Amino acid sequence: MDKIAIRTKLDESSLERLLGLDNSKIGFYAEVKQKIHELEAANLGLRSKSSELQAMFDSISDGVIVYDSSGIVQHRNHVCPQYFPQQTLPGCSCRELFHPEHESAPHECPVERALAGERVEISITSLPAEGKARYFDVTATPIEDSKGGQNRTLLFLRDVTEKRLQELQLIQAEKLSSIGVLAAGVAHEINNPLSSVAGYAEALLRRFKEEEGLATDPRLDAFPKYLQVIVRESYRCKGIIDSLLSFSRKSDGSVSNINVNEILTEVLELVRYKSHYDRIEIQTSLQSDLPDVIGDPTGLRQVCMNLLINAHQAIQGSGLVEITTRVTRQSKVMFQIKDSGCGIPRDAIDQIWDPFFTTKNVGQGNGLGLAVTYNIIKRHGGDISVESQVGKGSKFTVRIPACQK
Repeated sequence: MDKIAIRTKLDESSLERLLGLDNSKIGFYAEVKQKIHELEAANLGLRSKSSELQAMFDSISDGVIVYDSSGIVQHRNHVCPQYFPQQTLPGCSCRELFHPEHESAPHECPVERALAGERVEISITSLPAEGKARYFDVTATPIEDSKGGQNRTLLFLRDVTEKRLQELQLIQAEKLSSIGVLAAGVAHEINNPLSSVAGYAEALLRRFKEEEGLATDPRLDAFPKYLQVIVRESYRCKGIIDSLLSFSRKSDGSVSNINVNEILTEVLELVRYKSHYDRIEIQTSLQSDLPDVIGDPTGLRQVCMNLLINAHQAIQGSGLVEITTRVTRQSKVMFQIKDSGCGIPRDAIDQIWDPFFTTKNVGQGNGLGLAVTYNIIKRHGGDISVESQVGKGSKFTVRIPACQK
């Protein structure tokens, strides 16, 4: 029995040697094959996840950039080239976007601060050599290395230009509203003493007419003439103040029948002093039987004021402003304001309606006048156009539907 058992054992060992199982070659190859299958499945899963992450990366409407531990761009999505095509190219440093004038600026650069482990939220302004300023909100978040290595940075760029311009416009509108309130208060305060001046001057004139002794006194010959001038000029000042009060009055949104000639006359009273001071001649050609338009009186006063102020500011020294009103064949009330000023460059003519775009010198305008004018005219169902030639002046034409009788 023992011999048989030994023989059997020897036969099994011989079989293992014969099949090569003694050095586990077949088992090794089988294990390798299994590992290859597992790696292929893992690679397939990784490719699927990579495609999914890339789709998510590209679907974000903000600019997304990944910076490595040295502040170099590793990846960016398709939005970044729209904002900063050169500064966000893979391989570019964060310096090119955030601090081109400094080799290293850890206190100013959101990328460098995020690499140090800080989450950063800041706002930046882009001022290209050509074009308008753009505003961005920047969020930089550190990407921690799971193995304890150096951090990377995930950075988001959100274009908030439109929002910021609206905020600036609201701030400017609030300032203008405050000035209007102040002007109304001052006008009321001036109106009272002017009424007294005019009233006493009229009373003196009546005394000259009623008392013969005063009228025949040679020492008082010039007094009636002087008093008449005082009365006339006092009422002229009161007319200007009434126009100022009408202009500063806040619109309640109501509409009524408006005569454009009357609106222009009111506004002319406010700017006539400037014309005289600047040696600018104003010529008017107003159609006498001009039909009314339906609209907001305050809004149309703002339109006329903006266009007249622009015409005055376009003229350096002496010049001419022509104001014309008439009815078109399409039953629209048209008024034109033409100046002999500097004109508008051809490449800027399409941008003058944009908020905060201006060709004026610093301090002369904020770029809101024509944008507000355009919106008011459109709200009245009208249209506004401009013809201009550099060095020869500009002509703005407004057309608003006339009231149907």
